[in-house]
Amino acid sequence: MPDAVKVGFVPLSATPRGIVVAFCDDSLRIGAATRKALNGAADLIKRAAAAAQFKGKDGAVLDLLAPEGIKIQRLIVVGVGKGTDLKDRDFLKYGGTLAGRLNAASEAVTVLAELPEAAMTPDQVSALAAGVKLRTYRFVRYKTKKKDDDGDLRTDIAVAVADPAAAKKAFAPRSHLTDGVVIARDLVNEPPNVLYPEEFAKRASALRKLGVVVDILDVPAMKKLGMGALLGVGQGSARPSRTVVMRYNGGKRGEQPVAFIGKGVCFDTGGISIKPSGSMEDMKGDMGGAACVVGLMHALAARKAKVNVVGAIGLVENMPDGNAQRPGDIVTSMSGQTIEIINTDAEGRLVLADVLWYVATKFKPKFMIDLATLTGAIMVALGTEHAGLFSNNDELADRLIKAGQETGEKVWRMPLGPEYDKLIDSQFADMKNTGSRHGGSITAAQFLQRFVNDTPWAHLDIAGTAMGAPKSEINQSWGSGYGVRLLDRLVWDSYEAKK
Repeated sequence: MPDAVKVGFVPLSATPRGIVVAFCDDSLRIGAATRKALNGAADLIKRAAAAAQFKGKDGAVLDLLAPEGIKIQRLIVVGVGKGTDLKDRDFLKYGGTLAGRLNAASEAVTVLAELPEAAMTPDQVSALAAGVKLRTYRFVRYKTKKKDDDGDLRTDIAVAVADPAAAKKAFAPRSHLTDGVVIARDLVNEPPNVLYPEEFAKRASALRKLGVVVDILDVPAMKKLGMGALLGVGQGSARPSRTVVMRYNGGKRGEQPVAFIGKGVCFDTGGISIKPSGSMEDMKGDMGGAACVVGLMHALAARKAKVNVVGAIGLVENMPDGNAQRPGDIVTSMSGQTIEIINTDAEGRLVLADVLWYVATKFKPKFMIDLATLTGAIMVALGTEHAGLFSNNDELADRLIKAGQETGEKVWRMPLGPEYDKLIDSQFADMKNTGSRHGGSITAAQFLQRFVNDTPWAHLDIAGTAMGAPKSEINQSWGSGYGVRLLDRLVWDSYEAKK
């Protein structure tokens, strides 16, 4: 997150300066403190709204330069519609919307955090501030000549609130969550010559500063464990594979952890079953699941979540070297199950198979959730608005769906069933790593389910949401950081909100 963007909290009675942001409903009403701060500008807003055909609809913006009769640089008015039954995600959106109206030349900004009927609550204000932070994210570290819209926004944003101390307290954990999203975005956006398995593992090791125990398994250690599925994927790369296991203990001593597992293919050529060249550069983002897990572990540890958590990521490169895995090879997974390789571009499930088995048997978690940019088929089915959700546990699936609705990181449940197993049956091994053209995301999930034992488990296929997803009010980046807010909310709702 750009350090140049500094968000602070001041009383609503403070004198606004620079660019001022206010909120109105679809009747163009503003709050009493806002009216006072703007020195009776309600009539000005109504006149300008009539000229601009601004009706205060949810998310609409009215932008006035050097407004008459007010000693401020600009007045930005954000509509909240009827202003009733507003959710956390609405205030994130408003924060992103107002930040989108700022630019690198913006100086001081005052946000009047008041709805027409009342001042925003501390939780609403914290979501608003988080939206500002997420929208102002940029990944331009490799540009030597930056355009105006490439530069980091350099400004102080003062959020005027009813209770600054309460707002600051509410924003503290949200700020850590936002940092976790930014970490995930940075990892996805990094070029593959910079972020390869060893470097990714090194960056995950930074979590030790937050009290996270980080263990890194190198190739000899994984060979000793029998991780033949994961190691087969990486054997064609000059960059050795790694598995990183992160443990944060914020719950009761000895309490079962929850576990999050991420696919970390730092670059995916497809291997011997090489991909077409068009857009292959996007395959630097094939580690979006691992990026989410690292960002999530940061968020949970930094905000001191009251839960024990295991995060595990399998890090490989899938390259077409003379030593690369071939179609027709048979590998033995850590579980002892054998896998016939049909297509070397179906590599993510091989990586996850060993990491899922390792976590399930070693840590015996309450549940496991894996995230992977796994199949193009899920994008055919769901586009880029929902991640695919597969689960062997209805309760866990329902909790994920609810968290998705609350955060806006939406999931859609897809089917699993024994009738799909026959599509990955092999005549030479226990299974093959791809099925037919039909149900590609389902057979991939069906494959993964063979490595979770009886552990409650969910698989999130985030191929359409982790990278290159449509830009939104809170994300203008190619790497979205998808999943960090979703899973943080799941943890909060399941294990902390009730305490």
